[in-house]
Amino acid sequence: MHLSCIIAKLKIEGIIMIDAEFRSEERFSRLALAYESGTEKEKVNSCVDRIIAKNSMVPEIYTTKVSNGKEVLVIEYHDDIARESGDIFEEIIKELNVTVCN
Repeated sequence: MHLSCIIAKLKIEGIIMIDAEFRSEERFSRLALAYESGTEKEKVNSCVDRIIAKNSMVPEIYTTKVSNGKEVLVIEYHDDIARESGDIFEEIIKELNVTVCN
């Protein structure tokens, strides 16, 4: 059952945009971060690596290429009974300065 989906746009350095999507279901949550440039990729990956390293939960992380040269970094938590992933995703979103949610 789909509980929530948030689409967000993040402006980095005045012109660069990163798309973020969050999805949560029972015991499962996913944060997907789409980016185009090497600068965006570096910022997203370093942020995610640093925040995930601080937590005991280990997610599945993978990257996939999509149209128009974009890549998507996906972070998934399975069997998240205590819903700890929400705090981790919130920290990532705050660190990346996500300011607009549709």
